[in-house]
This record gives sequence, structure tokens and C-alpha cells, in this order.
Amino acid sequence: MTMAHRLAIMDSGRIMQIGTPGDIYEQPNCRYTAEFIGSVNIFEGVMDEDKADHCTILSPELDRPIRVGHGVTGFSEMPMALAVRPEKVALSKTQPAGEYNWSAGVVEDIAYLGTHSVYHVRLKTGKKVLAMLVNDVRWANERFTWDEPVWVHWDDNAGVVLTA
Repeated sequence: MTMAHRLAIMDSGRIMQIGTPGDIYEQPNCRYTAEFIGSVNIFEGVMDEDKADHCTILSPELDRPIRVGHGVTGFSEMPMALAVRPEKVALSKTQPAGEYNWSAGVVEDIAYLGTHSVYHVRLKTGKKVLAMLVNDVRWANERFTWDEPVWVHWDDNAGVVLTA
């Protein structure tokens, strides 16, 4: 992705998406592309509400409904998924405010990579969620640790709705 200004993602000889590296990473047009480029959390669900300024998705993998900060139009009551990159997932030791985009879990593993750490959080439903956090504090014990209860959460414009 650092050597090209335009990419084509192919699957079995079919072009799945063409675009800039940023477009393909931030706005994948299908599950294949989302999973092919980088790590991603995929939450399966069904459209619950679709308005012009937002939509909600019900996912059995999460404690709370998903809220997306824009409408999707034309996909009501159809299976879909939300793709959220690990760097867009936040962790907290206290329950987030609001009705949407969070779930409780336990830190199962931590991959310390110097500039950042990747936290593997197991939700009550069994779903594993990745959260990538910048290591901006000096001592690791000021962050999260193994077997610690946490909440994963994200902004309503952090993910991409996938229908294919």
C-alpha cells in the first residue's frame, strides 16, 4: 500500500475493488476487501432502523445495538455486517455512556509492538475484538492487563457497513 497510488483487489480473477490505498482501507466495498487489507473486526447483524442521518444494526455478538452515523437506504431487515478497524476501537475500564457501540469483555491477550499494543478482548458472547492503542504512557501497568474486565467501544462513524 505504500508503493502505489492505486490498487486493485482481486479474488479468483474478479476485480473486487479499485481505489487509492486509503479508500480501500477506510471504505472497503465488501467483506473480502475488508479482510484482505489489514486487520478488521466484523460484527454480523441485521438492519433494525434506517433513517437519513443514521441506521442501527442488531448484532447477537454485542451487548448493545450498533449505531452508524449515516443512513444506508434499501437494506432494511437484510443480513449485513459492520467492519471496524482495530485502531478505531477504544477500551475503557468503565462502562461507556450511551445506548450504542459498546460491549463488555475481558482482555485475553496483549501484543506489545513498541509504538502501539494490540489488545485481544473476548466478549461475553465469545466474539474476539481487536483494539490497537498507541503506547502513549510510560509504564504498561497504567494501561490494561491480561484477564482485566474492559469495555470495547467506537464512534458511530468508525465503521463501514458491508452488505456483500
